[in-house]
This record gives sequence, structure tokens and C-alpha cells, in this order.
Amino acid sequence: MKDPRNAIERFCYRHPNFGVPRLMMYVAIANVVFWLLGAVNSRIPTYLVFDPYQILHGQVWRLITFALYPPSTGFFAFIAIYFYYWIGTTLEQYWGTPQFNIYFFSGLILTIVYGFLIYFITGIRIQLDAQYVYLSMFFSFAALFPDMQVLLFFIIPVKMKWLALLDAAFFLFSVITTPFPLNLLPVVAVLNFAIFCGGDLWRMIPKKASANTVNFRRESQRIRREQREQLYHHKCAVCGRTDVTNPELEFRYCSRCAGYHCFCEEHINNHIHFTE
Repeated sequence: MKDPRNAIERFCYRHPNFGVPRLMMYVAIANVVFWLLGAVNSRIPTYLVFDPYQILHGQVWRLITFALYPPSTGFFAFIAIYFYYWIGTTLEQYWGTPQFNIYFFSGLILTIVYGFLIYFITGIRIQLDAQYVYLSMFFSFAALFPDMQVLLFFIIPVKMKWLALLDAAFFLFSVITTPFPLNLLPVVAVLNFAIFCGGDLWRMIPKKASANTVNFRRESQRIRREQREQLYHHKCAVCGRTDVTNPELEFRYCSRCAGYHCFCEEHINNHIHFTE
């Protein structure tokens, strides 16, 4: 089965200027503003959340403001806002602006579709914020950087993969304890994560070896040795493919990276920029 993310990567390659650069910076600023407004008047947040009944009766701004609703309350809101700003900014640097924008907004669109379906099918006026969109964004970060450490409560060093397991437990707890059909919202958020990172996780799962399976380590070493012996003009700084091993690829140099770094067509808009 083809990875559906490939179509997204092709779109991002053809449209490198698509999306809003530094999107999470604007989201974080809006989070802080709405948190302050809510501290002044506690009724203001009630006009921000997604409510299909109110949207259909003219309050269309809720289609946008629910995504800007602060991810937490009290003082911890600022910690959560900074945490998700950092995660989103890192994902944008890794994926590139187009792909990160598609990821973020597809999560919002899936949430909106879910909210309207629940309303039209059951009549329930479900009120939503972007909590699960942010949590699915954390899932993606942990899948890409599982061994990165963060300081829990600014004291305890914890790897992202362990925090992701806690996140998954929270998702599962929500699915079990929340009445149907409201308990499907975490599933919708995980669906967005699966589209973008499911292929990476699948490839990380060890496959059962068969009699015809080659020794991957030995073969990879042989391939790298052959590549070193071949002459090439261009080599991707991310995947290591060259114009000799993959003559069908186009190679370009990134003007935003410090130094002289070459990337293949799949990674020219999908890499972390060199700073030194």
C-alpha cells in the first residue's frame, strides 16, 4: 500500500510557498491574548469554542477561534502554550512550512467535520476546542524524535517516547470514559497523526525474517561502500542519495542553510536547516 503522505510531500514540493510561515507563533500569541481576555471576562471563552448550533446561526467566527482557544487554564496555560509552540516550530523546521500547515489545518478540518456530523446525526450540540489537535501534534513530534529529552516540571528529564505513552493512555482513557459518540474525538485526532506518521511507525516495527530475507545490515554496509567508491556530483544531506545512485532525482542547494548543503527533491523543502 502506498503511503498517503507521499501525495502530500509531492504537493509541498510543487508548492514551496504554500502555508503560513511560523504558524505556531501566531497561534501562541492568539492563545495568550484569549487567555488574558478570559481572565478579564470569564464569558469570553464561551464565544470561542466550536458550537455547530451557534455557527449555523451566524457565529461563524467559531470555525477559527476554537483553534486558538488556550490549551489549558491557570498558570499552566503558559507552560502548555510554550510547549506546543516549541513542538510546532520544530515540526515546521523538520517538515517544512507547507507540510506542517497541512498537518495542522487537516486536524482542525477533521475536528470540524466530526462536530457537524455528531450534530446532524444525533442533535448533540458538541462544544470543542483544539485540545486533541495539539495532543496529536505531540504524537507526531514523539514519533519523529523519540529519544529527545525534556525537563518534566523543569526538573525531571524524560524522553519524548515515554511522554507519548502517557499521552496515548490519556487518549485511551478518554475513549473509554466519555459517552458515545463524543468519545470518538480522540480517534479523529489519531487519524490525522496516522496519515502523516503512520508510515514511519510501521517501518520502525521489526518484521519477521524469512528464508529469503537478506541481512539488512550487511547489505546496507555493502551499498554504502559501493556509494563511497562511486563518483557523484550531488548528494542529499538528509537521505544520502546521489545523482549516481538515483539519476532520476533532481538535486538543489538550500539558500537558507549555513554553508553549502545539497538536498534531493524530496528533502529540499523538508529538512532542518543547518545553522553552522
